[in-house]
Amino acid sequence: MDFNYYIPTRILFGPGKLNELANEQLPGKKALVVISGGTSMKANGYLDRVVSLLGTQQVEAVVFDRILPNPIKQHVMEGAAIAREKGCDFVIGLGGGSSIDSAKSIAVMAKNPGDYWDYIGGGTGKGQPVEGGVLPIVAITTTAGTGTEADPWTVITHEERNEKIGFGTPETFPVLSVVDPELMLTVPPELTAYQGFDAFFHAAEGVIANIATPVSDIYALKSIELLNTSLPAAVANGQDLEARTNVALANTLSGFVESTSSCTSEHSLEHALSAYYPKLPHGAGLIMLSQAYFTFFADKAPERLTLMAQAMGKDVNSVEPERQPLLFIEALAELQKKCGVDNLKMSDYGISEEDIPKLAQNAFDTMGFLFTLDRYEMTLDDAISIIRKAYK
Repeated sequence: MDFNYYIPTRILFGPGKLNELANEQLPGKKALVVISGGTSMKANGYLDRVVSLLGTQQVEAVVFDRILPNPIKQHVMEGAAIAREKGCDFVIGLGGGSSIDSAKSIAVMAKNPGDYWDYIGGGTGKGQPVEGGVLPIVAITTTAGTGTEADPWTVITHEERNEKIGFGTPETFPVLSVVDPELMLTVPPELTAYQGFDAFFHAAEGVIANIATPVSDIYALKSIELLNTSLPAAVANGQDLEARTNVALANTLSGFVESTSSCTSEHSLEHALSAYYPKLPHGAGLIMLSQAYFTFFADKAPERLTLMAQAMGKDVNSVEPERQPLLFIEALAELQKKCGVDNLKMSDYGISEEDIPKLAQNAFDTMGFLFTLDRYEMTLDDAISIIRKAYK
């Protein structure tokens, strides 16, 4: 019962909310609009809609369209250079977590000297303070996965050093976020599942983190409940707007969890996987690790896993107390099967068993801080064992 609470983002949530951008007070007159290097933002008309809505307020748009699914430092530096060159006074992240995260990091580097890694606290980062301020950030999310529209965090990979590290300051909270489930209707089933499970594990890790609070638990358990009931429906029928809206709400709630609790070492382990193998979707990596990871914690945070089992509809009173936390693992396996992601294999992405010690060490070296938020002090051997048990 001892916590601080700070989420300064104004959030417009609900179907059709993108249209309100025409009337919303914006933080500047020239936006760098950051999108992925893929085709979806243009093909689905989302970019044109945003540029048009900005135009109704006489706000200019400069488009930067190079972001990768696992965003890299090079593109952060390129985007920041364009923002400075063109005189942009705020940044819009349009798309999934990779675009919004990149927008946050670009907003930092548009106003600060040197290299982005000068400000990163893990790995080979120099951990320097961000003293030059940050351009205001607007987030318009077209996926439901990272919750980055409701937290200050951004995850970028140093592609030359295989370091994928989270970072954020109070100024990297978006000043405005638009969560319009209508923009999510075009996400394909596989990505819907991967992104939904990313949101799920933000919530689940937030529950087992040693800094969980009564407030973060409320957000996290509701997110888990919504995903358990609605993610399979959204995967099965992407046009199901009610399911999409429930999953979008779960995702934003998980962003609140990231602002009031934290991820734990599961994210450190996955970041190591996708730092070395960037074609591995982050959510897929988390799914691969999840059953082994949470089984490891079943006897170390039993009451926390029991709470999550209840949120997923399990009758925990029907089994002996020592079996109650394992009902969460059972529910997790059932949800993965319903979403068609129960047979993902690390080997399909080129990961070999020989890589496992290197990957575990990378997790400690780059995202070691999250291990301090576990309810049990995990060793390197523990981490190696978890990845081995998850390996297929």
